[in-house]
Amino acid sequence: MKQEARTLAKHHPKNERMKRKYLAWLEEARRRSPATADQAAAAIALFEKSTGWKDFATFRIEQAIKFKRDLNTALHEKTGKPLQKATIRSRLLDVKAFFLWLADQQGYRSAIRYADCEYFNPSANDARVATARRERPVPSLEQIRHVIASAPHKTAIEQRDRAVIAWALLTGMRDAAIASLPIGKVNLERREVDQDARIVKTKNSKTMTTFFFPVGDDVEAVVAEWIAYLKTELHFGDSDPLFPQTEVTINADGEFSASGLKREFWTSATAIRRIFRERFEAAGLPYFHPHSFRKTLAQLAYRLKLDLESAKAWSQNLGHEKPITTWTSYGKIDDSRTSEILSRLATRDTPNEPTVSLTELEALVDRLRKGHDA
Repeated sequence: MKQEARTLAKHHPKNERMKRKYLAWLEEARRRSPATADQAAAAIALFEKSTGWKDFATFRIEQAIKFKRDLNTALHEKTGKPLQKATIRSRLLDVKAFFLWLADQQGYRSAIRYADCEYFNPSANDARVATARRERPVPSLEQIRHVIASAPHKTAIEQRDRAVIAWALLTGMRDAAIASLPIGKVNLERREVDQDARIVKTKNSKTMTTFFFPVGDDVEAVVAEWIAYLKTELHFGDSDPLFPQTEVTINADGEFSASGLKREFWTSATAIRRIFRERFEAAGLPYFHPHSFRKTLAQLAYRLKLDLESAKAWSQNLGHEKPITTWTSYGKIDDSRTSEILSRLATRDTPNEPTVSLTELEALVDRLRKGHDA
């Protein structure tokens, strides 16, 4: 009975009803994904634990302050290390958003003031640390081409693994979209991909047409060979996955082993990331995750010295409506390249003539700023 009482004490019926209502509001009214709602639910549960599962209607600012202290001293369940500042900030803001919503609900308006919710904010220093952008290494085009060229491709599984890396470079697609892409959405003759959000798991469920980036005929040939193999050797149709799951069977020793491919889509992008890790390590290179290829394509755009129209098309092909998104999110010039550029400029007696006038440049910046703010 004592154990049952302790278990019941960890759940407040009134709180549970409000949490269910809030999570439904997040998904249905705010159109947040189930994963986002689950993250919010986990943060709110931690806050409840911090208060001893008190009724939300008894909220006091001291509870928010204590919750911040608890998070700052908490250890990660798996690593045993202190929580990252970004994790702490995310949990605090999830709980703050919940209480801001709660302050509008009947029975809570007199108990919760909007100003009190500000106590969930992390300190200014912690917020700066949490939101600081830390650039990860970006693979060069030459490194990716080396991985593709050195990848074995005798078996169906090896051909798939080589082709998925070539595809990520050729299209710049996100791994979740790649995992859910049917063969019929690829048109090799027109060098395009129909990312239909009804089928393909695109970011923000955005439907778009993607065209092949100019990364080399050899890369494109790898993809063409793979699609031909799927259709002629495995007899895959348009509705089958472009990159199917591995078929796992029990071998003669009674052990599970990969035996080929099956006509099923990957349920997540985990397998794609594993392939990238294995193939890069086999090529003697550090692991670069699939998303980093989008940054490689941004770096390639710099090397090609695109004009304004071409830069817009390049950005649009990455799924960005505003070019400034591409260059601020993916287009950072790494330190070694910055050093190279500045060293070269320092050795010149006279500067290069600008390719665009100052007036044109100011007009471009103004258009980008207006597009970003729209």
